[in-house]
Amino acid sequence: MRYVYADNAATTAVSPHVVEAMLPYMTEHYGNPSSLYSIGQTAHRAVAKARAQVADALGAEEREIFFTSGGSEADNWAIKGAAALGAKKGKKHLITTKFEHHAVLHTMAALEKQGFTVTYLDVYENGIVRPEDVEKAITDDTCLVTVMYANNEIGTIQPIAEIGRICHEKGVLFHTDAVQAVGHVKINVKEQNIDMLSLSGHKFHAVKGVGALYCKKGIRLPNLIEGGAQESGRRAGTENVPGIVGLGVAITDMTEHLEENAKKVAAMRDRLFEGASKISHSRINGDTEHRLPGNFSMCFEGVEGESLLLMLDMQGVAASSGSACTSGSLDPSHVLLAIGLKHEVAHGSLRLSLGENNTEEDVDHILEVLPPIIDRLRDMSPLWEHIMENEKNK
Repeated sequence: MRYVYADNAATTAVSPHVVEAMLPYMTEHYGNPSSLYSIGQTAHRAVAKARAQVADALGAEEREIFFTSGGSEADNWAIKGAAALGAKKGKKHLITTKFEHHAVLHTMAALEKQGFTVTYLDVYENGIVRPEDVEKAITDDTCLVTVMYANNEIGTIQPIAEIGRICHEKGVLFHTDAVQAVGHVKINVKEQNIDMLSLSGHKFHAVKGVGALYCKKGIRLPNLIEGGAQESGRRAGTENVPGIVGLGVAITDMTEHLEENAKKVAAMRDRLFEGASKISHSRINGDTEHRLPGNFSMCFEGVEGESLLLMLDMQGVAASSGSACTSGSLDPSHVLLAIGLKHEVAHGSLRLSLGENNTEEDVDHILEVLPPIIDRLRDMSPLWEHIMENEKNK
């Protein structure tokens, strides 16, 4: 049976090039980057090279890149740090959106318990934040606006440059969770008015457990971890040298081939949309134009999402109904509820996220097995029977 991995938004396969680059730093170049002898300095130079690679990919400066364990850590550091800076000035208001990743939403909830106030912006049916709503929400007490670059479930890309411009005009820090976007769309932090940006390597073929925070020079966030001089004294702890090396190689590879990859992946995604849209009582989630190249998100009425995923897996297709970070929850996606879907519709969601390693044959296989699975699930569904009965009585 054919196996199709279509959950690249959850994680990606580590590329052979990345593995090759990492291996020497787990064998002969295993020194501690803080050591002065040659094997340590070899590791130190490797970390510096990776920092330059990440900076180059984002249009940043090397001193503005801080390595972390991943996107969630970077989000926490940026948001809690900006909140602490604001509190020193008596500013304790933050702005975000209703469909952020839980690394942002849960951090906001924690800050609310500490006396901060948070405005959660609507994202509307197309899954895109309106810059004018950001502008209206900013007050004299606002210390931070954080809006994700691209949504992790429905793939919609936000007007980041415009939101950043508004924040700068108002003297407010602007952070974006770009975990899903880095390596897949062109980013330039200077041109897009971004003060802080979070990324995670395993979303673009590096290993799990390594990421980075871009923090614009002049913004002095409180130290994340005390105890050492690593990361300019801001995040103590011996560096994950192999992971950092892999991150640098992966982000360089993805940036160099970004346009050709995006064109290939978007074409496959559009074929999926075209084919799946022929299934009755289906709908595409979010804007189809301002969207990550590989993101497919649809809802199928009368279908329960978890059963859909299990049956797809039986047919060799790895998919998801939303964020992998909430896959254990039976509640409908907060993202889909935020764009106005009813609970019973949101429960029938399917996310397919394609990558450069997918093929046209993968798309053929998905479109072959998906319709009969939908039909089978609807045949067993009391909800579908109710939907059909209502249509007859109209």
